[in-house]
Amino acid sequence: MAVMLSAKELLKPLPYAYGSPEIAGSLRQQPEYFQVEEILGFTPGGEGEHIFLFIEKTELNTQQVANQLATIAEIPVRQVSYAGMKDRNAVTRQWFSVHMPGNKEIDFSSLNGDRLTILKQQRHLKKLRRGVHQGNTFEVILGDVRNIGKGNVDGELVDVTARGRFEERISLLSTEGFPNYFGEQRFGRNGSNLEHVQRWFAGNFKPKKHEKGLYLSSARSFLFNRVLAERVRKNNWNRATSGELFMLNGTQSVFPQRQQDLDARILSGDIHPTGPMYGKSGTLMPEEELLKLETDILNEYVSLTEGLERHGLKSERRALRIMPENLRFEWRGEQIKLTFSLPRGCYATALIRELVNYQIAE
Repeated sequence: MAVMLSAKELLKPLPYAYGSPEIAGSLRQQPEYFQVEEILGFTPGGEGEHIFLFIEKTELNTQQVANQLATIAEIPVRQVSYAGMKDRNAVTRQWFSVHMPGNKEIDFSSLNGDRLTILKQQRHLKKLRRGVHQGNTFEVILGDVRNIGKGNVDGELVDVTARGRFEERISLLSTEGFPNYFGEQRFGRNGSNLEHVQRWFAGNFKPKKHEKGLYLSSARSFLFNRVLAERVRKNNWNRATSGELFMLNGTQSVFPQRQQDLDARILSGDIHPTGPMYGKSGTLMPEEELLKLETDILNEYVSLTEGLERHGLKSERRALRIMPENLRFEWRGEQIKLTFSLPRGCYATALIRELVNYQIAE
């Protein structure tokens, strides 16, 4: 019988690509200090059975808004769709679609209030599907920023030297990218999702139907993070390893290393090395050095890999590196304001952690 590991044992600290940050700060001090706007990537056509709504919400999660839309429209909540889940402890703007066949129009304006505002409304032929959006734009304010480490006086305001090194990191992230880790929120509060999925795979717990996808995703995300962490330690997370599988930037297109002269494409951000989203082996698998590296790590977590295979998941790949777009910063006394855009499925906290040793504000 496989030994269950605690969330604390599983969620080991992840290595940094550019060394430990020299600045500490506080994240999410107020909802408006963490703002997210969904980039849909297309414009609703203006006619069809689905009403698209662009909604700003504050301290509400995506499912809570979906429930409210279903109540107003007097339909089952399954007829309300969205492209991605957005943070609750934030100000977020995202699209929803409500399936309303015929010409029936609904007045959603009664939902407008302090925590929810309907910004746009437009009909479309097709419903909004998960993961169809292009990405997200973030505006983040970190508070109580101060010096830590490398000869700085700990706890003092960020001095000129530390600011200079921070700005060097900004440049590195803009030109070379950052490790595409899954954020801690993927694993539930204090890693509870990982404990649940271990118990489920061991036959000691039966999740509800709507929880299964969440737990399976948590297990795959954990395994991906373990592989990426090892490649960060080996300093090859952003360069080719023998037997590499690459992903074309801005797509899910994956191809093997069949030619040698790929350095320029990697350097420019046109292609990225990839890591495993674990499942049953597919037709496209890593080879040589990369196969050994991934196999050695995955073999440490056989209970998770066997459980994922039993539940029918198929192997996929995820880019190890992300290149942020329009990364900007602004010093505001004891605050730093960051703005940037990321592709869908990427975590803002994975970028922020490379810049600031942050703590989540209570």
